[in-house]
Amino acid sequence: MLRDVAVPVLPDLSPFELGVLCEVFGIDRTDQGVPKFDFAICAEQPGVPMPTRTGFSISAEHGFDRLASADLIAVPAIDTGPYPEALLQALRDAVARGARVMSVCSGAFVLAAAGVLDGRRATTHWAHADDLAARYPQIDVELDVLYVEDGPVLTSAGTAAGIDACLHLVRQEHGTRVASTIARRMVVPPTRDGGQRQYVESPVPEVGADTLQPVLEWAIEHLDQDLSIPALARRALMSERTFARRFRAETGSTPHQWVTGQRVLLARRMLETTDASVEQVAARTGLGTAAILRHHFTRIVGTSPQSYRRTFCTLSA
Repeated sequence: MLRDVAVPVLPDLSPFELGVLCEVFGIDRTDQGVPKFDFAICAEQPGVPMPTRTGFSISAEHGFDRLASADLIAVPAIDTGPYPEALLQALRDAVARGARVMSVCSGAFVLAAAGVLDGRRATTHWAHADDLAARYPQIDVELDVLYVEDGPVLTSAGTAAGIDACLHLVRQEHGTRVASTIARRMVVPPTRDGGQRQYVESPVPEVGADTLQPVLEWAIEHLDQDLSIPALARRALMSERTFARRFRAETGSTPHQWVTGQRVLLARRMLETTDASVEQVAARTGLGTAAILRHHFTRIVGTSPQSYRRTFCTLSA
């Protein structure tokens, strides 16, 4: 279970990406039912101020030796190296002992320098992806996605994609309710699939609809109904081709991927908070049958509905 989170910092780090990690893991929200994380900011020289990219300095309470106990080492966006060998070794040791490591934005270069991305899939901010691939050809760099999870290693794209990656980890370890509580407090979407595009183009306004938000909100409330492209396009008063193009422009996903993700998210909530059978969950979410639910649930969540319920159901708590 994810409890102990350590964040290494270096000079010229990006305050926003550090702030994302602090917001998700560093704030005590036990009064809202969120488990408290043992959270630590770590530096090579604790207590010594170091500059950020935006004109102020920070100092860390802990040294890099604190990384040795972490369940998760999360590296924020950090300028190009060289990086302290103590940090690189701590990352290698973490993976070797079964802990998780993650990066936000250019923090992927630190993971790459440590060798923990060798032979793995990874991503970073789209502006740095080509450089990462060129400098570390042993890494399978995936372009234009929000985050990539490969074993115990999670890499995310720039800025807000770090929020998605953090919430993804929380959801895996502590369930949808906890992740949604944190997301609600941060006023961000509770889930965006890692395969969504980093860069979502601004849609060109068309007569009759400035945004698909009303259709999306309706779909979320009616997941057990027909949500095919023809049905949604009719509701949006658009041709199917125009609707599909606009949908991808606004969400970065296809209608099928988005609808399936929303249905699996509802299934997670029902498995956590109700005693409905898998067949009932499948019907309520619009996935139809238990077999189809198990297929999509296992593909997206990484475990079966029954196993997920045993881990996260709150009815007996």
